[in-house]
Amino acid sequence: MPGAAREIILNVTSGGKRLDAFLSGEIMELSRSRVQELIKDGYVLVEGKVPKRSYIVQAGDRIKVTIPPLQDMEASPEAIPLNVFFEDNYLLVVDKPRGMVVHPSPGHGRETLVNALLHHCEDLSGIGGMKRPGIVHRLDKDTSGLLVVAKNDFVHQELSRQLKEKIMRRVYMALAWGRIKRKKIKISAPIGRDPRNRKKMAVVEGGKEAVTNLRVMAYPGDCTLLRAGLETGRTHQIRVHLSSLGYPLVGDPLYGGKKRMLKEINWQGQALHARLLGFIHPQTGAYMQFTAPLPADFKRLMYFLRGDSL
Repeated sequence: MPGAAREIILNVTSGGKRLDAFLSGEIMELSRSRVQELIKDGYVLVEGKVPKRSYIVQAGDRIKVTIPPLQDMEASPEAIPLNVFFEDNYLLVVDKPRGMVVHPSPGHGRETLVNALLHHCEDLSGIGGMKRPGIVHRLDKDTSGLLVVAKNDFVHQELSRQLKEKIMRRVYMALAWGRIKRKKIKISAPIGRDPRNRKKMAVVEGGKEAVTNLRVMAYPGDCTLLRAGLETGRTHQIRVHLSSLGYPLVGDPLYGGKKRMLKEINWQGQALHARLLGFIHPQTGAYMQFTAPLPADFKRLMYFLRGDSL
């Protein structure tokens, strides 16, 4: 059942700001883009009249904001078990298994992390007016590991800010083909859409800044187990950077890491695990850090590559 609309009355004591900037600062659960949508749709009144979003607020203005109920997603709750590392009234941290899609999409309308979250939580962020789990950062289908989910828009915005300003800490374990000799490598190479294949990303001139810090941890057979720390969060960043060095991730079908031998253990997709996640709790201000151990199938893959009996 949809919830009821809410009304907020604000009495402006000092003016000078654009209306959208003023409201997003006063109502912390709303992003500036969401405020602009509300103004456009007539949900904001200044002195009883619909203003332009560029309106400059004046001292003494009385502003009424109506927040409509969130729209339902085209996704249904499903009782899918979740490995929850932490949960409170504001957010939760989950360990996503390899093979699970995060958001519903054509061909993946069920058994996604969103379906599981809709069953698990009633209070989720609704940035953009859509009732959806506030997944601040995503993982590819075949990447396992830690994700943080926001339960309201204020928490979502604050975590997104930490991500953008490089405050959030994210460390992955990656398994690459080939033995990388340098123990530590810092890759700073811009990433953008591959001009030859629009389904892929690539290191391209004029792309967005992308920085990955690598540390060699072990050599399973003719492969390298790496600790990969992200300074930025570009699409497929670790996969693209390692492929650009000539060391694609084991099993990566998109960036050159797929090999027939992996069929022996039924391994599909890139060997990548989001192991560590750290952030400042938006409500308490405390720094929180979580570590997810390597999944059993990832360990099994390393045993196989070393030539150990399974």
